[in-house]
Formats: sequence, structure tokens, C-alpha cells
Amino acid sequence: METQQAIYGRRSIRRYTAEPVPRDTVEAILAATIRAPSAKNAQPWRFVVLEGDPARQLADIMQQTADDLSARGDDIGSLSWTAAVVRQAPVTILVYEAAPPEEIPLHAHEDYHFVMLQSVGGAIQTMLLAAHDHGLGSLWICDVLYCTEPISARFGRAGDRLVAAVSLGHPAESPGPRPRRSWQELTRWLSGEPEIRR
Repeated sequence: METQQAIYGRRSIRRYTAEPVPRDTVEAILAATIRAPSAKNAQPWRFVVLEGDPARQLADIMQQTADDLSARGDDIGSLSWTAAVVRQAPVTILVYEAAPPEEIPLHAHEDYHFVMLQSVGGAIQTMLLAAHDHGLGSLWICDVLYCTEPISARFGRAGDRLVAAVSLGHPAESPGPRPRRSWQELTRWLSGEPEIRR
């Protein structure tokens, strides 16, 4: 698939068929994902691939958290709905940011996190485009951040920070493009010439 096709054709998919995703396809997507750029080539991304019962356990954790928060009167946003998406998707990949290396002093950890988080975000976008190139749908999920502690206790990597999850599967829907503001509306372009205001 051409790069422009992948960028313009990718969609967030929330309904999947029951068709399994072959392991070698997931491996190929991960192989592409780690080609993303990273600050200082730190490659701070870490992945936990969940299929079958582990994926259902993730959905259970998300739904239980939604139930608990709702019972307290807290806003759960789209957490319960996203738990249903995770339950349906054949594969969900937890994406972590690796703990800072020992040579990074404690007082610099938040600045380091801010930089590395950008790298992890780039890896997630690369994962979505690679999935689309393989004919799969995907969903970038941040609702897992409602329940980072139980998720990481069950599946996590000690000391690493949960950033997001990505569900993968064969699409059972074909949504059209979502509205986008024009780049001209969002961009200020400066050059040696007098600025032209639109």
C-alpha cells in the first residue's frame, strides 16, 4: 500500500469479525512498529500482546473499573463501551513506556517521560498504519488509563508506564472519514516574506 493511501485510508475500527489474526501478521506489524523514530534512539516502547483469555481478562478489568467508578458517581467516559470493543477484538496490544534507565537522575524523570512519550506515540501511529497495510482495522485506546494499576498488576512490566492499548482485527464496519479542520486553519507559516493573513 502506498504511504498516502495508508494515511488517508486508515480508520478507527470499533467492530471486528470473529476471524483470527495470524501470529505472523501481528509479528510483521510489530516489526514495522519498531521502525518508528525515537528520541536519542532510546526505543522506549514495550508491548504485551493479548489474545484469547488474556484479552477477555483485560476487557473484564476495564468493565469492572467502569462499574466501580459508575457506582461512586464518577464519570467513566467511554470506558464501558471500549471494554466491549476489546472483548470483541481478536488481538489487543498493551503499549508501555519503558522505565527510565538508571543513569537518568530522579529529578529529570518527568522531562524524560515527556520526551519518550512522544516516541511511543510515534510507534503507535506506525502500528496503526502497518495494521491498515495488512488489511486490518485498529483502534488506539486510551481508556485503559482509567485502570492502569489493575492492568499492570495482571499483565504489566514492572516499572514501566502504561500509555495506551491498540486493538486489532478484521473490520466489521467501513466508517467514512471523520471531519478534519484544514491544515491552513491550524497552521501559521513564517518565512522571509511578509506574513499573509487569511
